[in-house]
Amino acid sequence: MSPVNSRVPHGQSTLRTVQVLGGGNAGSSVHVRSLTAGLVARGVRVTVCAPAETDRAYGFTAVGAEHVPVARSSDPVSVAALRAACAGADLVHAHGLHASFRAALALSGRRTPLVVTWHNHAHAEGPRGQLLRVLERRVVKSATLVLGTTSELVDRARHRGARDARLAAVALPRPRTGYEHPERPRSKVRAELGATGRPLLLSVASLDPHRGHELLLDAARAWRLADPVPLVVIAGEGPLRALLQRRIEDEQLPVRLVGRRDDVGELLAAADVALLPGSQEARSVLAQEALHARVPLVAARTGGIGELVGEAAELVPHRDPDAFAAAVLRLLGDPERRQALRDLGARQAATWPTEDETVAQVLSIYDELTQPQPRPLGRSY
Repeated sequence: MSPVNSRVPHGQSTLRTVQVLGGGNAGSSVHVRSLTAGLVARGVRVTVCAPAETDRAYGFTAVGAEHVPVARSSDPVSVAALRAACAGADLVHAHGLHASFRAALALSGRRTPLVVTWHNHAHAEGPRGQLLRVLERRVVKSATLVLGTTSELVDRARHRGARDARLAAVALPRPRTGYEHPERPRSKVRAELGATGRPLLLSVASLDPHRGHELLLDAARAWRLADPVPLVVIAGEGPLRALLQRRIEDEQLPVRLVGRRDDVGELLAAADVALLPGSQEARSVLAQEALHARVPLVAARTGGIGELVGEAAELVPHRDPDAFAAAVLRLLGDPERRQALRDLGARQAATWPTEDETVAQVLSIYDELTQPQPRPLGRSY
């Protein structure tokens, strides 16, 4: 293996790493793109193994990485492709439980260091829950180091038997919190959405199960009684769209599904309150963007949201639509509390790691794990 060479100018290295990504989680994909850009800028050769659609969506090759398409599967063909891509790597870094499991299979019999980052708390009941625990134990047994994006994930890795588990620095790159298009002022965005003269509530998430969309529609029934009635805008696309749209129409809910958007910054800047009804993300992208944008946030207490936002958001019990609805109505009726949350959010966001700090931590770990270990002192014969 070729360790980080401190004699390379400007702190650059000749290290070759492989980043393994499943592509099913936006937060981890955004993180890997940011990390890849920072590593490449410091002279690290980076190969990203991920589904082809993930590279198209996040542009790993655009920031200087080599992309090897590997399906989001643990079948023999995918594992063999990953094993070939990892040949000659100084270190492999896998993101997420399933990507980490594939990486462990691909590196079987090799001494290549494996770093694993757990971005989310995987949860399931019954046989699937038992399978997840088996996968977790298999991954931590194979990993040289497990990084958790929350203290809870670090404790979970240690409980599963990790040899070394640490808290990871994970930055949100380039928050979409400004006006990317100054010609579209806040009032124009609100008018385009149909929120003139009424509060605008914004949720941004794929329309997948476990994102809390059905809870959000349950809560929206209570908001029909408010005066004026707030408009809920959900930006995202996914398999639940038809089901959600049917409920919106049948129950006459004040909710609009606007699909996948490339102007989330403008939507967020125009919103009165951001909504996070449920997420398995340990570091929710929307939560970070809302606090950066000084938009009050109401969130269900799931995953690592409490550790992420601290006192800078209204947190309500998970899977409680009545509590969620009431928290939003209280906030809409309390301008002083909304202003307090804006200020608290800005202060909380200032405590989060920067992209440079995140890359520096990861490079330090890579250096530690790839440097030749000194031989123990002893008598020579």
